[in-house]
Formats: sequence, C-alpha cells, structure tokens
Amino acid sequence: MNVATAKIRMGFVGGGEGAFIGKAHRQAAGLDGRFELVCGAFSRDARNNQDTGAALGLSASRCYSDWQQMLDSEHALPADQRMELLVIVTPNHLHAPIASQALSAGFHVFSEKPAALNLSELLALKAVVKSSDRLYGLAHTYLGYPMVWQARKMVRTGVIGAVRKVIVEYPQGWLSRDVAGQGNKQASWRDQPEQSGLGGCIGDIGTHAFSLAEFVADQPIEQVCATLGSHIAGRQLDDDAAMLFKMAAGASGVLIASQVCAGEENPLKIRVYGDKGGLEWRQEEPASLIHRSLDQPLSILRSGVGQPWLCEAASQRMRLPAGHPEGYLEAMANLYGDFATAIRSNVEGNDAPGVPGIDVGLRGMAFIEAVVANHRGDAKWTELVCNP
Repeated sequence: MNVATAKIRMGFVGGGEGAFIGKAHRQAAGLDGRFELVCGAFSRDARNNQDTGAALGLSASRCYSDWQQMLDSEHALPADQRMELLVIVTPNHLHAPIASQALSAGFHVFSEKPAALNLSELLALKAVVKSSDRLYGLAHTYLGYPMVWQARKMVRTGVIGAVRKVIVEYPQGWLSRDVAGQGNKQASWRDQPEQSGLGGCIGDIGTHAFSLAEFVADQPIEQVCATLGSHIAGRQLDDDAAMLFKMAAGASGVLIASQVCAGEENPLKIRVYGDKGGLEWRQEEPASLIHRSLDQPLSILRSGVGQPWLCEAASQRMRLPAGHPEGYLEAMANLYGDFATAIRSNVEGNDAPGVPGIDVGLRGMAFIEAVVANHRGDAKWTELVCNP
C-alpha cells in the first residue's frame, strides 16, 4: 500500500449517539475518503458507547470504556494498526488533558475548540504540543469556508484598501428559553463553569466571531471593551455579549455574540471596510461574497469550481461547480483535508497548513479572559494577553 495515499486511521473521544458535533465531524472526515474510523470512546454511558461503536461498524475490542484505556490500548498495537489521529469532541474541560496525553503517546490531535478550559491550562498544553513531533489542530470550522479565504486574500492584496472597520456578529436563539432545565444536555454542560470555562456564549460562539474577524481582517485584536449578560434565571454563565475592539493595524470593530436572539439560527456574518471599499460574508449564504466599492457598482462573487476570479486558496477548497451549494460539512471537511495532507506529507512542526493550530487556540482563550475581565472590572479597555 502507498503510505502517502493510505487512509488515516482515526479514533474519537466523545461524539456518542445524540451528540451533534461528533456526528458532524465523522461526516466531514468521511467526505473525501481520506480517513478511516478504527476506534472510539464515545460516551461515559456504557450502552450509548457500545451502541455508537456498533452502529459505526467497530468491533467491541476497539470500542473503549474511557479515553485513558483507549490511548493505552491503541499505543500497544502495532504501528500499522493503531490509530494515527485522535479527534476530541467532548465538553471543554476534557480537551486539554486528553490532547496532552495523546500527543505524549505519539498521536496527532484534532480537537474541538476551545483548546483548554483556561489560559494557564492552555499554556501548559502549548508546551506539550511544542515538545512533541505531532500535529495539533482546532476545529474553527468557519475558517474552512472557501469564500472566507477569498475575503482574506482580497484584504491582503489591498482590494478594499487599508482596513478601518470590522463588524462581526453571531446571533443564535436556542438558549432563549431554559432548555437546560428541560433536559437539554448540550445546554446544561455549557452553563457549568467547571466544564465550560469562564465564558458561556462568548466562549461557545463568540470565539468563532473573534477568529473570523482576525482571519479575514488579517490583523490581531489587541483590546476589548465588553459587556456580558445572562437572561435566564439561574443561568451561571453569559448568554449574550457585545463589545468594541481595537486591532493592531489601527482598525476598530464591533463584535456581537448572543444565544438569546429568539428565532435566529446560525447567521454568523462579517463586514470589513477599508478606505477603498468593503466586503461582506454570511455563513447562512456561504457561496456569496459581497464586494462594495467607492466608484463601482456592488458586486457579488460566487463560489464554484473553475471560477477564474477566485484565488487559489478558495478554489482549492471547493468541490462543485457554481450553483451547487457547499456548506458547513464541506467547510469542516476542508480542515480535515488540510490535516490529512499535512500528516501524509510529514510536515515539520506542529501546525498543519490551512488548519487553526495551538496559537489560534491561545488567542481565543486570551480573548475570552479579556472579555470577562473587562466586563467584571472598571477598566475602559482590556488588553488581550497571550503570555502573562
């Protein structure tokens, strides 16, 4: 078998039956046929764990009761049989401990965000990542969309001029009621600081808006002035956030993230304005990128294989001709595809080109902590500190 084209053997921690994100990861990883699921520890519930493994065609011997057993057992297998990549889709508090041990055991890691529960834990994880010879990636799925890459390229090449203003918003409505009190497990753990971390909404979806803003505008956010809110009695963490921010190259911006915008689904949107024009991209209409100019009519760039006006990075992340929608799963599949290429190419270092890595995770955690600190304190502006 040609090792360079052989499917990558992967295992999952989390993502048992009934968990949305685990199923999405498996579907995305399978889209281009470059991965093979060989093992898993899907749930702490023994019945759910075994049923999930059986439904996915795994033998009982490769369906483990917990992640520690899985790492030990897989490491003991011959190199050509054991998993190569561990995918982590658990609640937040387990991300760093599992990733750290997996890397130390010699496995590549692709984790749901955030990378860790807090900044100190993340810095410890970064040290493990950097001391290993394995790849580490984070599932900031929205950074896998082709037209997000097109927008970034247009900013970088000066199409809209020097960036002045960035407006990014991510309103959801699913927490407008007390769904945790009605038995929704996904809502329940997200409101537990010991499992979710310092931030509720700001950690769950605010970090998506944050990473999108930095990626497209191509400059880091340095300071925030924020307010957080919680609108359901008994809810411990924020379900609503709004802030101003300042960026390194002089741009200013607004970020809104909320999970109590009744009736909203997932309308993540970013607008970036320079001194020559502006760009707008909407996650619910991902094939379109709006370009505004001072002296030209508004134009809408559409994604699709073979579109000559698209940059190489965008074109590489498309599978279908224009008019055939590609969405969330394809965006996540692009991250998996880039990760697979890096593994099979024996890329040096710990970052897979095109995939958010540990430093993106570090910036996301610094963002959460700066927002919470600013909301709780008296300072007008709070700086993002990645290395305290």
